[in-house]
Amino acid sequence: MSPVRTAPAELTAGDAALRTQYLTEVLDLLYPWPCRTDGSPGTPIAEYLVVPDARRPRLLVPSASRRVAAAAVRRYAEPQSRAARLKRDAVVAAVRTGASAVLLRDRVRVTGPFSASIDGYLSEQLGRELSVSIHIGPARANRKPVLQLIGPEGDTFGFGKLGTGPLTRALVRAETAALTTLGGSGLTKLTVPRVLHASEWRGLAVMVQSALPVWFPRAPLTQRRLVGAMLDIAGCCGYTTGPLDSSGYWQQLRSRLAAVSDRPEGACLGSAAELLVKRAGDTLFRYGAWHGDWAPWNMANLADGLLVWDWERFATGVPMGFDAVHHELQRRVQATGDATDAVERTVRRAAELLAPFGVPPAGREVTALLYLVDLAARYLTDRQAEAGARLGVLGTWLLPVLIRRVEEL
Repeated sequence: MSPVRTAPAELTAGDAALRTQYLTEVLDLLYPWPCRTDGSPGTPIAEYLVVPDARRPRLLVPSASRRVAAAAVRRYAEPQSRAARLKRDAVVAAVRTGASAVLLRDRVRVTGPFSASIDGYLSEQLGRELSVSIHIGPARANRKPVLQLIGPEGDTFGFGKLGTGPLTRALVRAETAALTTLGGSGLTKLTVPRVLHASEWRGLAVMVQSALPVWFPRAPLTQRRLVGAMLDIAGCCGYTTGPLDSSGYWQQLRSRLAAVSDRPEGACLGSAAELLVKRAGDTLFRYGAWHGDWAPWNMANLADGLLVWDWERFATGVPMGFDAVHHELQRRVQATGDATDAVERTVRRAAELLAPFGVPPAGREVTALLYLVDLAARYLTDRQAEAGARLGVLGTWLLPVLIRRVEEL
C-alpha cells in the first residue's frame, strides 16, 4: 500500500462486501478490547465519518475537527480525472462547512481507554497530539492498514503502516529496512520518506514514515527525470556484473520458483525461466537495486523534484532496468485496463526502455521477460489469486504472453 493511492472508480457488490468486512477487521485491530467501536457508552476516543458510506468504505475521516477532517480527505488520494477531483473537492467542502452531517451519514464511534488504542500508542511514541485517518484498500494479499497521521492544525506529518499477518509483517519490516538504507545512501535524483518510528504493538509490526508533500502542485514528468531517478536507485548500493546463469539473482529467483513448483502455474513458470536463462547464454548483465513497485501511483513529480514512496519491495542485486519495465507495464494497465495487451506492448518496448540502463542489446528482451518471471513469482508466493486481487490469476494475462515470448526468443 501507499500513502497516496488512486481508488477505483467503481466497486462491485463483492468488492463492497469485502471492504465492509475488512473495515470491521481493521477496527478490531486498531481498537482492541476493552475499546468498543459500536458506539457503546464510555470515554470517547474518536469518531469517524465513513467515506463514501458504510457499504463502500474507502476512508475513515476523524470528525472532531473540521480542519483535520478536510486535511484527511484532501490528502487521501490524487484523483486521476476531473470528475474524481470534483467529488473529492465536494467532500472536502462538506467537512469544512459542516454539511457532512447531512451528506456523510455513516459514523463509527470509538470508546474505551485511550491508552489501549492505536491513537494512544502512536501519540505516546511520537510525543505529539494527533488524529488518525484510516484508508480501506481493495482486496490484495499485501493489503494492510494505512494510517494518515494529522496534527491539530491539519498538518499531515506521517503515514503509519501495520503488518497484521506473516506477509504484511514481513513487508512492513522490509520497508523499514529499505527506508533506513536509502536514508543514508546519498540519493540526489529523488526524495523518499524517513522512518519516524518502528516497533511492535499487540502483535502487529508498526512503521511510521514522514509524509512527503504529495499534495503540492504536480509538474509534467519527463522521461529524463524518471530514468535519472531510477538510475540513482540502481546504483545506491553498488553494482555487480556477470552472466545470468551464475548470478546471485538467478539463484534466489530459482529458489523462489522452487517454492511454488507444486502449483500448475509455478511449474509452468519455472520451466519458462530455465529456458529463458538458457537463451541468455553468456550475455553479461549488470545488477543493482530496484524499488520493486515503481508505478505511477507510487510517485509524484513536483517542479523541484520527484517524490517516491512504497518501498516494501526494494531489493538489491537485480538486473538493471527492472524498474523501467515495471513502470511501463503498470502505466499501461492503468491507462487501458487490458493487462494482456499491456504485457505484450511492454515487452515490445524492451529495447527502447532498457537502452538508458546500459543493458546490452542481446539482453534487453531477456531482461523484460525475466522481470515478468519475477513479478509472477511474487504473485504466486503472495497468493494474490486466493486473496481476490484483480490480476491475481496469472493464466488470464501474464503467463500466456510470457511463455510464448520465451519460446520465440
